[in-house]
Amino acid sequence: MLIVTINEVPGKKLEALGVVRGSTVQSRNLGHDMMAGFRTLVGGEVTDYAEMLTEARQIATGRMVKDAEALGADAIVGMRYASASVMQGAAEVIAYGTAVKFV
Repeated sequence: MLIVTINEVPGKKLEALGVVRGSTVQSRNLGHDMMAGFRTLVGGEVTDYAEMLTEARQIATGRMVKDAEALGADAIVGMRYASASVMQGAAEVIAYGTAVKFV
């Protein structure tokens, strides 16, 4: 599945099939939250959360691709990520774009 952030695929004519999306909510356990809280006091990258969000983006992207495949898409254009905190220590990540077919 071709995934691009631009709204076209150079050299291809596209037929829009519809919006596709995939999302997940990820959280860490209490021990990780305590260590992350300490890290914010002393500064530096909070690697546990960085890893959690990387994994969440991969899961959300995979679900978006499955959504596009169900429509018979050849590609997803205009792909974006969005995230939001749903509670302390938990974040939702959504991947979305437009499923298209090459014509």
